[in-house]
Amino acid sequence: MTPREIRATAALCAALLLPAALAACQQPPPTPGFTAHHEEPAPADRASAAVLKQHRVTETVTADLNAHLDLPHRIEVAARSCAGEGSGYDPAAHRIELCYDDLTEDRALLEDAGAGPTDEHLAALARETLYHEAGHALIDTLGLPVPDDRAEEDAADRFAQLMLLHDGRPEGERTLLAAARAYDLAAAAHPEPDPDDEHAPDPARAESHRCATYGAAPTRHPDLATPPRTHCPHTWPRTRDAWLKDLAPLLRA
Repeated sequence: MTPREIRATAALCAALLLPAALAACQQPPPTPGFTAHHEEPAPADRASAAVLKQHRVTETVTADLNAHLDLPHRIEVAARSCAGEGSGYDPAAHRIELCYDDLTEDRALLEDAGAGPTDEHLAALARETLYHEAGHALIDTLGLPVPDDRAEEDAADRFAQLMLLHDGRPEGERTLLAAARAYDLAAAAHPEPDPDDEHAPDPARAESHRCATYGAAPTRHPDLATPPRTHCPHTWPRTRDAWLKDLAPLLRA
């Protein structure tokens, strides 16, 4: 091919590619903030997917997060079947996966314990999980220092508490107490903790949620007043304020 033919071919290729390139340039950037969508569930998870959709769990949680936080980038929340991998946050993709099969397992756990879960109860467990995973996303976004995986999991639990208790609505308190009950049942069903699990043991997570709920509103929860929880009304403000300080760069006015 002669130099003239090479130049002509290059010009033709550029002309052909130009419309596509311009179209790509004209696409608006993704809207920052938490955004949710639902994927088609596996057959075994259809009932769990229906609970999430009926109670608009992902929509209400992401709306709540976006109402309080001004994120610099987009964080996708995908409700999907995960084949047992478990809900989690992927920092490389800025993506939270809320797994239908987690709720399927929760339903079986509660039924085996004779707890007779309602759809409202399962929706509450999904809300707590989603706020927890959002905590991981914010630790990543803000570059917060955490000494190890266990400390990050504890911080994500405390973020879930903050979001569920910040406005004093009974629904948030019920959600934390429902999650605490589920942790109790999981501990009873599996007394030996998984050595590979980075979370605190289930009894400790349950007690943390009860302490936060009691500490945030002692007069509404006299049934939670026990000697070991005497400190909770004093420690909850410190827990709340520590997260609010970390979130300061993102908080909306």
